[in-house]
Amino acid sequence: MIGTLINVGAVITGSLLGLLLGSRFPARIKQTLMAAIALFTIGLGIQMFLETENAMLVLVSLLVGGLVGEVAGLEDKLHSLGARLEGLLTRTGGGLGSRFVQGFVASSLLFCVGPIAILGSIQDGLLGDYRLLATKGLMDGIASVTLASTLGVGVMASAIPLLAYQGAITLLAHWAQASLLPSMIQELTATGGVLLAAIGITLLEVRPLRTASLLPALLVAPLLVWILRLMGIRV
Repeated sequence: MIGTLINVGAVITGSLLGLLLGSRFPARIKQTLMAAIALFTIGLGIQMFLETENAMLVLVSLLVGGLVGEVAGLEDKLHSLGARLEGLLTRTGGGLGSRFVQGFVASSLLFCVGPIAILGSIQDGLLGDYRLLATKGLMDGIASVTLASTLGVGVMASAIPLLAYQGAITLLAHWAQASLLPSMIQELTATGGVLLAAIGITLLEVRPLRTASLLPALLVAPLLVWILRLMGIRV
């Protein structure tokens, strides 16, 4: 859970800076730093993809996973879930002060609801590789500076659901590791690398990509490896 702890620490640190600095954090600096993180994200995704032993398997995983994700409406349901959670938290937290609730809700959704939180937690749990969550931590830290400067201490409180959410996914992935062959993890990692590159492209605002709909590819990749091995084809 090192990656999640780094992420949580970055949110707390960024929130403190936002509370102390107020609105004196220039927007141009945030934009430049986010661009640097996006480029690094793309590079890391490419590095992960190059671990594959069968690029076509990754392609088929993405195609099948994307089809499943679109039929299931994952991208739209993720946005819908965020809207429902926002409404629920706003109603139940009315007595805490509207500014606190607004900061807590907005930052919790930003930090927790998204493909990179899921992908990074899986990567950390399966391989102990926390680079992706550390990268996400930098992004969340920068975002929390701006959010805390306008919405207050509620942004810092979002570190609690972030720890619970990503920590749970990491522990589940670690538990599932025992049932996965090294080749399954290898192709899952390569497939995740493509998704990571897509997230980087979205962060650069080149064009919006429906990355959440491709998340089932992370399940399809190890499943395809298992099927091919049953057929006597080694990958």
